[in-house]
Amino acid sequence: MVDYKLGEAQVEFLKELTEIPAPSGFEDPVLALIKERYSKYAHEVRRDNLGSLVLVKRGKSERPKVLVAGHVDEVGFIVTGITNEGFINFTPLGGWFEQVLLAQRVVIRTKNGPVIGVIASKPPHLLTPEERQKVVQISQMYIDVGATSKEEVEKLGVRIGDPVAPWSPFTRTAFSDRVMAKALDDRIGAFIAFEVLRYLSESGAEHPNTYYAAATVQEEVGLRGAETVGWVVDHDVAIVAEVDIAGDVPGIKPHEAQAKLGKGPTVVVYDRSMIPNQRLKEFVIQVAEEAKIPYQLSAVSGGTDAGRLHLYRGGRPSIVIGVPTRHIHSHVSVISLSDLENAVKLVAELVLRLDEETVRRFTE
Repeated sequence: MVDYKLGEAQVEFLKELTEIPAPSGFEDPVLALIKERYSKYAHEVRRDNLGSLVLVKRGKSERPKVLVAGHVDEVGFIVTGITNEGFINFTPLGGWFEQVLLAQRVVIRTKNGPVIGVIASKPPHLLTPEERQKVVQISQMYIDVGATSKEEVEKLGVRIGDPVAPWSPFTRTAFSDRVMAKALDDRIGAFIAFEVLRYLSESGAEHPNTYYAAATVQEEVGLRGAETVGWVVDHDVAIVAEVDIAGDVPGIKPHEAQAKLGKGPTVVVYDRSMIPNQRLKEFVIQVAEEAKIPYQLSAVSGGTDAGRLHLYRGGRPSIVIGVPTRHIHSHVSVISLSDLENAVKLVAELVLRLDEETVRRFTE
């Protein structure tokens, strides 16, 4: 049985990982941090030409090649203009709901360093009654960094094309098992992949395969890193570690989102990008039950990197293991650390059992 514990050192690293501003296409600082921390546990380091990072650990057999992937980009924005008055125009990188944006702080990564700003729009005091009833569109918003002219903004180093990310410090809630942070979607997925790598190395557990831990890029803008990383790995089976929508909040019906905080990781049985290999799905459920790891079954409407990885070459058995997460695609999401710990345990148990014969049976 996998004996993995999520200690304070791991939580502190998760804090460091999530606080880095790195939206789609600007993931290098996160990738560098992961490589620095985990490359010592790997036999080989690989990159694709989009930037995705893959660490390889060889086991008792070259095949099957088991890929566990989590994307490290977060939803964010990109600077598209600077007004003469010193306000910054922007466009989204990834999916945003306008109502979560106003009055939120953001950080702009510039050539001179980070610049803090706030997303704003026309003051409510000046809105007509008709305007008050409408959702403010992103095109009507701007970022205010406190400047009074375009020249002041340019002196800060802000340029068109600079990335913008939510500014939101990692926070322990009043409940020790739960934390709040930005970018949990999907830095926790990458965290799972690389913590499994660390566990395999430090425990000395023998795995009957070659293990590939991947941090993919540009998932939020079209699963782009997953499409290229498959060719770098040439995987036989893929496990995508992701967030899952927690349905334990007001306004969500049970059939719309089944996952709940603290009840274990999810096995995603359906999303709009992939119907998982059914034999692999049953194998995951069997392993979870044998290892006495709590799990939940989940059917969601979103899509993940598995949508590309399962289509590699002639097709590859793939599954998504999720961590229930409240308020994704916003400045602050909430997870249970016990769900994260159990997700690492479950993925590690799977890797220890995915031998060539088992993987072959998935597609017999």
